[in-house]
Amino acid sequence: MNTKLLGSSLIISGTALGAGMLAIPMVLAQFGLLLGTLLMIFICFGTTYAALLLLEATVKSGGGLGLNSVARKTLGKGGQLLTNALLYALLICLLMAYILGAADLVTQLVGSLGLQLTNTQSQIAFTLLAGLVIAGGTGIIDKLNRGLFFIMIASLTATLLFLLPDFSSENISRIINDDYIDLIKTSAVLFTSFGFMVVIPSLVTYNHEATDKQLRNMVIIGSLIPLACYLCWLFAVVGNLNPAQLANLKGVGDLIAAFEHSSSWIGTLLSVFTGLALLTSFFGVAMSLFNQNRDMFDQNKVVTYAITFVLPLMGSLFAADKFLAVLGYAGIILVFLAVFIPLAMVYKLRLANTEQERYTAEGGTPMLIFSLVFGSFLLASQVI
Repeated sequence: MNTKLLGSSLIISGTALGAGMLAIPMVLAQFGLLLGTLLMIFICFGTTYAALLLLEATVKSGGGLGLNSVARKTLGKGGQLLTNALLYALLICLLMAYILGAADLVTQLVGSLGLQLTNTQSQIAFTLLAGLVIAGGTGIIDKLNRGLFFIMIASLTATLLFLLPDFSSENISRIINDDYIDLIKTSAVLFTSFGFMVVIPSLVTYNHEATDKQLRNMVIIGSLIPLACYLCWLFAVVGNLNPAQLANLKGVGDLIAAFEHSSSWIGTLLSVFTGLALLTSFFGVAMSLFNQNRDMFDQNKVVTYAITFVLPLMGSLFAADKFLAVLGYAGIILVFLAVFIPLAMVYKLRLANTEQERYTAEGGTPMLIFSLVFGSFLLASQVI
């Protein structure tokens, strides 16, 4: 795999590695390492296969900068309108959430330098500056994301090394909550934590010279990196915190505070990781929305820049205290957009025997049925 494809895999990974990195231990640790690991692997497998279905639909339809073109070529006008409505709702919700989260970090950062910014000023400054990177194109995002991603992984590795001396093998087998219904309810959080599908059309266009096999490997590697990070982090949390500490985890601050007794560096490293995870996720989601707008409105970069960031910024300014609520709405939309829409696209393409020489996701009809069941399972987990 060349550096361009590797960078694209890291964009996929960076888009997925957002708030889920710190949310996953808080929702899964109580169920023990075995059950948490099995459910996470299942969710990763389902989301990766759904992403491969979207890859198949993208390459067979001739691709495009965004889902707009792929949906029009595969599902017709009605499917295009539905896909666009879901995509815009999802991406704007996610960008609002990321702007809200990033504004808090920017305010803290400039405060440590002796400067004072209000949350509103931080939101505007972050959106304008980060938006310039997005307007620079996928190539710039790719190169910047590579550096940020490796710093992020280095901070995670350092955190794990700091935690290693206090690791207890006895904690691994402990289960605080054995209610399987409660475990299933966490599926929505896990699914959102692997939500990278929206970047695939942009990356297929960016890697237009790549073979179908290389594109498939790009998607699989990009999805396995977050899985490895999540599992290592879950292993560290379960192994270092006793049942009483796990039961008291109510937020990210509680998680960081629980670890700071081991080393004062833990809080700093986790803050670095959180900030970079938020930034790489923002890049992936904003790139998807920017390219979707270029594909749909066919305007120059200045107009596309304004169209892309005005609504998310306005939404974040009016929803300053709705970070978690916004993410909750995004999770429900993501099930339809990331599972059912690619499934419908591929079903129509295979029914029409279109471009059979191009990439076809493995598994045939049984895996299409699995994808349908998987999407239904995710919806059920959110309405239990």
